[in-house]
Amino acid sequence: MTIDLKQRVDNDPMGRFQCLAIGICIVLNMIDGFDVLVMAFTAAPVSAEWSLGGAQVGLLLSAGLFGMAAGSLFIAPWADRFGRRPLILFCLALSGVGMLLSALSQSPLQLALLRGLTGLGIGGILASSNVIASEYASKRWRGLAVSLQSTGYALGATLGGLLAVWLLSHWGWRSVFLFGGIVTLLVIPLVLLWLPESLDFLLARRPANALARVNHLAVRLGQPLLAQLPPLQVKEAGAATGFRRLLTPAMRRTTLLIWLLFFLVMFGFYFIMSWTPKLLVAAGLSAQQGITGGVLLSVGGILGAALIGGLSSRWPLTRVLSLFMLITAALLVLFVGSGSSILAALGLGLLIGLFSNGCVAGLYALSPVVYDASVRATGVGWGIGIGRIGAILSPTVAGVLLDDGWQPLHLYGVFAAVFVIAAGCLLLLKPAQTPVQPMMAGA
Repeated sequence: MTIDLKQRVDNDPMGRFQCLAIGICIVLNMIDGFDVLVMAFTAAPVSAEWSLGGAQVGLLLSAGLFGMAAGSLFIAPWADRFGRRPLILFCLALSGVGMLLSALSQSPLQLALLRGLTGLGIGGILASSNVIASEYASKRWRGLAVSLQSTGYALGATLGGLLAVWLLSHWGWRSVFLFGGIVTLLVIPLVLLWLPESLDFLLARRPANALARVNHLAVRLGQPLLAQLPPLQVKEAGAATGFRRLLTPAMRRTTLLIWLLFFLVMFGFYFIMSWTPKLLVAAGLSAQQGITGGVLLSVGGILGAALIGGLSSRWPLTRVLSLFMLITAALLVLFVGSGSSILAALGLGLLIGLFSNGCVAGLYALSPVVYDASVRATGVGWGIGIGRIGAILSPTVAGVLLDDGWQPLHLYGVFAAVFVIAAGCLLLLKPAQTPVQPMMAGA
């Protein structure tokens, strides 16, 4: 008989094996959330110990983001050649060692370099885990699965932040990095035991023992065994591969739009997350109320990622995502006039966190489905990497505008326009349709 294994994964109800794979991806994303926050929480004691100026602290805060961008751009694409799982294991080791060595840093330069090294690993993990979550989810629940995977970031940031405060008060800033390194390395056996290699990768790249490995996955997925692998599509001689394929005439428009969407959304999102607590205080709220606003952004983010995933199981993801972008823009405009009311500012902060985080989660869910398996990690990695560049630039642009005399809350009107432009770009995106290959199964 003839069956289509991938089509069954896409259309059958989600099984325990698939849910477990997605759960591991959520844990991997929690490491990203903790790593982004760890430098922010330790900046004050690190600065005090080494008597650092503002520019030096800024370098330390940016080093991790630079590393993550480089990891997404240059390390994640190797997952399309060697496999998602081996790359995740390598990047876990890289980021874990980087965190442990950060705890032993003897100078700001050493710490900055090690933050960059850690970021390289995190960038590779984020892109590869995002792809695996997408590939093992059924078609109906794919948006929800990847969106839930992205909630790991907010969970890691929230739980890691609370733990970091406790560690700082008892053992100092080095203990926070030590804890992060140990936890990162402890995830390696978790991945070895329970995170499967991508079925899409095995079918597209045909590594050694591909048929046996596909059949092993088929058993765990509760599907019939294959008698042989499906025939590969014949590629033209000299056809572009890897990164070059992203910019071929057939894919160039999609790739450039994905890059632009990631840049705009991350540009707006990181302004919101980085500046909101400070700008609330500048607008007249107390320091504690500013911190509360920042916490509400993260809480809203957990809800927003789940909400956009749930809605995308009923309506097309592009429509839901464009709606989230426009609602985020409207909320940012409303936020401009909320400075006089504490309750209104905090309530809008919660909603802005919900919808802006939903925009990021929606992009993470959208990007894997516009590329086929042979370049999926490369496409997603470059999208996330370009987005990280927007994240790095965003706080600096906001700072320049403030120095030029802009009112703090008026910046939200500027960044509202960014989300409106992103919604317009999304309307131009036409996800590529990849042909389904027949797969022969034993009688």
